[in-house]
Amino acid sequence: MRLRRTVRLLLAAAATAALGLTGLAASPASASVLDIPPKGANDWSCKPDSAHPEPVVLVNGTFKLMAENWSALSPKLKEAGYCVFAFNYGNMETAPIPQAAAELRDFVEAVRGATGAKKVDLVGHSQGGMMPRYYVKFLGGADKVDDLVGIVPSNHGTKNPLAVAAGWTICPSCVDQQWGSDFMKKLNEGEEAPAGPDYTVVSTRYDEVVVPYTSALLSGPAGRVTNVVLQDKCKLDLFMHDQATKDPVVAQWVLNALGRKGPADPAFQPTCISLG
Repeated sequence: MRLRRTVRLLLAAAATAALGLTGLAASPASASVLDIPPKGANDWSCKPDSAHPEPVVLVNGTFKLMAENWSALSPKLKEAGYCVFAFNYGNMETAPIPQAAAELRDFVEAVRGATGAKKVDLVGHSQGGMMPRYYVKFLGGADKVDDLVGIVPSNHGTKNPLAVAAGWTICPSCVDQQWGSDFMKKLNEGEEAPAGPDYTVVSTRYDEVVVPYTSALLSGPAGRVTNVVLQDKCKLDLFMHDQATKDPVVAQWVLNALGRKGPADPAFQPTCISLG
């Protein structure tokens, strides 16, 4: 598993280098391929209804493209009645995280403008579950986000040495996501879950990227923060970090969080995956 992960990181870094550090220096045809949204996302004519008043913005993990990252969850959210939006940011999410958070801020404003919604819900994977906290805390997002759902988010960074190796190449966000980095110290100083959004964290004990997996968990009042460890409710859930957005159990937690006042219900019992 470590070898496969190393190869994936190196290939992604190489692809990012080829695209350039100041923007996607690709042909129009290839750029359009990169910007294909997942099924169910980016219908800019969609208007939220009273049962689903906040549009959902999906926020990628590092080295991810939206079409793959959200191929399972985006259509489920659309089928559930939500207006869904997704975007690629920060040179395949390798840019410094404050820069990425500014891109998120601008995308949220575009979604709010198109839909007429006062607030959005954010659902993010890995870096995408952590980075919105910077937007909330430092870039004016606190009154524009109703729910923030982080799927295996790097909320306190990772001790995985591969983050250091990736940072040596062309991945400033990998440096930011290292355990104890200056960025992490700034992000987590004071309140980890500032008032405004409700926070749901979905983690897995089998996380091989955010190490230890408990790094994902947030501190905060029970009515504002719910921390979920998948195996606490579904012991045989074997999903790891990379494909966590495709876990049907994760999808149930996301829908629970978005469909109620406050974060996900800690007492919620999802339907576990049958291995038989």
